[in-house]
Order: sequence, then C-alpha cells, then structure tokens
Amino acid sequence: MKKPLDLGFLDNRTRAARESMCHREVDLNRRLAPDVYLGVADVHGPDGQVCEHLVEMRRLPDDRRLAALVARGEIIDSVVDSVARQIAGLHAESPQDPAIDRCATVDFLTDLWSQSLDHLERLPVGIDAAAVLAKIRTSATRYLEGRGPLFAARIADGRAVDGHGDMLADDIFCLDDGPRIIDCLEFDDELRYGDGALDIAFLAMDLERLGARDSAHRLMRVYAEFSGDACPATLTHHYIAYRALVRAKVTALRHDQGDAASREVSLGLLGQVARNLDRGRVRLVLVGGLSATGKTTVSRLLGEHLDAVVLRSDVIRKELAGLDPAIDASADVDSGLYTREHTDATYDELLRRARIALSFGTSVVLDATWLSESRRAEARRAGAEVTADVIEIECCADPAVLLRRIISRRERGDDASDATPAVLDEQLHRREEWPTAQVIDTTDGTLPDTERLDGMVGPGPW
Repeated sequence: MKKPLDLGFLDNRTRAARESMCHREVDLNRRLAPDVYLGVADVHGPDGQVCEHLVEMRRLPDDRRLAALVARGEIIDSVVDSVARQIAGLHAESPQDPAIDRCATVDFLTDLWSQSLDHLERLPVGIDAAAVLAKIRTSATRYLEGRGPLFAARIADGRAVDGHGDMLADDIFCLDDGPRIIDCLEFDDELRYGDGALDIAFLAMDLERLGARDSAHRLMRVYAEFSGDACPATLTHHYIAYRALVRAKVTALRHDQGDAASREVSLGLLGQVARNLDRGRVRLVLVGGLSATGKTTVSRLLGEHLDAVVLRSDVIRKELAGLDPAIDASADVDSGLYTREHTDATYDELLRRARIALSFGTSVVLDATWLSESRRAEARRAGAEVTADVIEIECCADPAVLLRRIISRRERGDDASDATPAVLDEQLHRREEWPTAQVIDTTDGTLPDTERLDGMVGPGPW
C-alpha cells in the first residue's frame, strides 16, 4: 500500500494518485517478474466503497535472496549469468525515446553527481567526511569533463534504456526455475532511464559491497556478452562509483533519522566510491627510453594491467609508410623512415590516436623513445585536452646490455624495431633528461610486479 505522502518529486496524497502508482509498479515490474506481480487489489471500507489499493504479489522465500546466498558463501555464477541475460533482454526491448536519451547524456549524469554530493554535504555523515567528498567530486568531474564523445556515441548506439533503476541483491530471489528480479524504481522515470551499463552497475556495486567482487566483475562481463556492449572499463567503474554514492546518501539519511549504525555503512560506501573512481581514471602512460631498454615489454604489461590500448611508434612509423611492421627499414641515422619529417609524423599520429581513445574512456600506453622534452610536453598537452592523467615512465639499462640486445634482436629479425648500434650511439648523445619520469631499470631483465605497477600507474580495472 502506498503512503499518502508528498515528497516533492512524488505526490501520493490522493487515492487516485496512489492507485495510479500501484498500477505503474505492477506494469513495470512485470517486465522481469510477471508471475510475482499479480495485480492491483482494491480495498473496500465498511460502507462497501473502494477506499485504498494494494499491489498484490506472490510471496518469495527470504532465504533465497541473492544477498543471503552471498552471505552464506554459496556459488552464484549461474544466478549472475541468468540475471545478466535477463537485464540484457530488458534493455534490448527498451523503447528508444529522446526523453530516455537525455538521461544518458554527460550533462544529466553530471547533474546527478552534483545533486547527490550537494545533499550528502549537508548531512552529518557528509560533514564528517568533507575531505573525502571533495576528492570524490573532483575525480567524478574530471572523468566526465573529457568524455563527451563517449557518452554521445553510446546514445547514438542505442545504449540509453528504460531499465530497472534500483537493482539490489536483496531484491533478487534465486528460485529453482531461475531468478526473479523485483522492486524496480517506479516513482521517477528519469531515475530509471539512462545508460544500460549504469543500470546493471547498481547490482555490480551491491555485489562488490557484499564482498563478492569477482561476481560483480562476472556480472559486467556476461552482461557485455549478452548485450553486445563494449563498455570501457573506466566507464563501468565510474557507474559503479555513482551507484555507491546513491547508496551512501540513502544510508546517510537513515543516520540523520536516528539509525546510528548507518553512519559506518555510509562511510564504507564512500570508500567504495573513491576506490572505483580511482580504478576508473583515464590514463595516458608514456613509456620511453633508449632502444632495447624493454619499453615494448613494459608497455604490454601496462596495457594488460590497465586494460589499455598500446600504441607503438615503431609499428605506426611503418604503417604511415605503407610497410609491414616486420620489414627491416633500418637506415643511417636521420635518413630513410627516420628523418625528422617522418619522426614528427609518427609522434603526431601517436597523439592523434591517443586523443580519440582517451576521449572514449580508454586508457592509452604510448611506446616510443620520448627522448626530447618537447615531445613529452606535446603528450602532456594532449592528455590535458581530454582530461586524462598523464604518467611518465622511463626504461633504462646498462649501455653494454642494450648493445647486446640490439645485436641479438637484429640477428633474430623478429621485431618491428629498426634500431642499430649506430642508432643507440646517437640516442645516447641526444637523450634529454627526464626528471618527471618514474624509472624502471631493466638491466637484469626483471619486470615490475602488480604491486609496483599499482604504485606507478594506479590500480587496474579489476
């Protein structure tokens, strides 16, 4: 039964309004659980006249809530897969409408962040966590500022949907014949509209909150498979962060209303917001150094760590010339493909491709020598244009080791690099100091482990 309340965004003071909201709840929830939502029942008073209305539902077993399964440590892979499939189907059947599209724009999401943060800042929990909220606001705003093309492309691709809007593990019942997903958000269409990945991210957030982080990852991966949505990992984490913020605000309100235990829950959710925003940072990583210092190996490692695109100057240089990367195009210093003109064109193309990927939410690793400060400055400007974090790494090794590696590599003939001993000698003289770079010494062939990579470029997506 609906309470006769006026909440500003929802006015249920009249019986007609409450009846309409009951029907709305049934109609929307029947999309996912038609056998649970049985209809709207009329309540008759002593005079035989209709005086109220009820949503009539089939009772579901509390011990089969997904949250209960997680708490008991049960394996939930099949449930997660089924939920991902159902939600992908719901999204596929969603109508396409400008009103829905508007709720998936970068401006709309920016407003949602601002409204929730503004509200939280006025509550006791938010006042206590002022520094955390300030950092969250900065991180969320920074991501959104550079991602206009990503949000526009997702809307054009039909990713804006009428979804569930409030998907929590406590509202998913794992029955023998499959899960029932109930209690979608019916009182405000605009809070149910939006990007499909934002919709499914609510449950990913809740699973992560409950300690089932692997299941959260699985949910997003399987949803991507069923929906055909290649959502960048940075956006997934941004959406999970926003959903955690919403729950933090709700629990902070409970604390303000006298529930003392909600304070720590809300603070924990704010920690979850911050962690996901950190994982969702868009990063431009410059990996430089002399030839044979292991730049390409380190770049590939970073690409895997960050789920990033790796662009290699040796390959792009030959692509621009119409050559297969495996072809030996070595030449004297400053000649052939290695004139200033060819080198400028190579770096320009590296940064052009990087800007595009970064604006679409994909982190980028650029594998090149970056020997000159002027080229590094160009890369920093490119990162600033799309509001990406620029991280600089210089690989180094003993020159004698570099010489042996170059000779060995040329004998094998299995690499895109055309570096020769003469090129190495020239680089040693041309290299400009790089004080802003973190240094990786590869002399002994040891590569950085995950912990060190975290320290250098931050945590990867999962």
